[in-house]
Amino acid sequence: MDIKILQQPDSAIAQINLDANEELVAEAGAMIAMNGSINASTTLRQGKGGGILGGLKRMVAGESLFLSVFRSPIPNGEIFLAPKMLGDILHYSMTPTGLVVQATSYLASSAGVDIDLGFQGFKSFFSGENIFWLDISGNGDVLLSAFGGIYEINVEGEHIVDTGHIVAFEKSLTFEITKPPGSSWLSAWLGGEGLVCRFKGNGRIFCQTHNAKAFGQLVGSQLPARS
Repeated sequence: MDIKILQQPDSAIAQINLDANEELVAEAGAMIAMNGSINASTTLRQGKGGGILGGLKRMVAGESLFLSVFRSPIPNGEIFLAPKMLGDILHYSMTPTGLVVQATSYLASSAGVDIDLGFQGFKSFFSGENIFWLDISGNGDVLLSAFGGIYEINVEGEHIVDTGHIVAFEKSLTFEITKPPGSSWLSAWLGGEGLVCRFKGNGRIFCQTHNAKAFGQLVGSQLPARS
């Protein structure tokens, strides 16, 4: 599988060339073009999160109930994918460490990647963000999408990130949801900063430059009221 990311960072598109009999699993609706040799199908099965239960779990997490599977019977099967939101795409090669991904940031993966729904409990609930995250493991390639550009932070010890800007992080890191340093809980809410995620350990965090929830609130406030 050969992957190229085009038109970065604001309108990224993934150009993927598949070998003979190679499969690509993608979020439903992500395909924008492909050559005529590729066979496309729809499935509920993907790794540990497979079957009807896996599909329902993805739907609860904000993902589509279905996944698309693309198979090329011949070499050099070409397909183009793009996320629903304007922004960047991250190509991540899986390691034994594993990856935790914001549920709405999953775009596609190779067949050897396992995806399961991880529950981060009240840590995520009180942050105002998704309670559910995707727990990704296995071998192969993963494509993640973001609202805006994606930037990487190498953590060695401790790092703090706004909860609305997290795309994914490696499972070698632990985290807790807390208030920004130097502020009280009340001032954190009244000042509009909300909560932050304090990571500890050694590993990488992948962040997005824009907060989709904050953008939606800003745009929504400018729209005319329904009659």
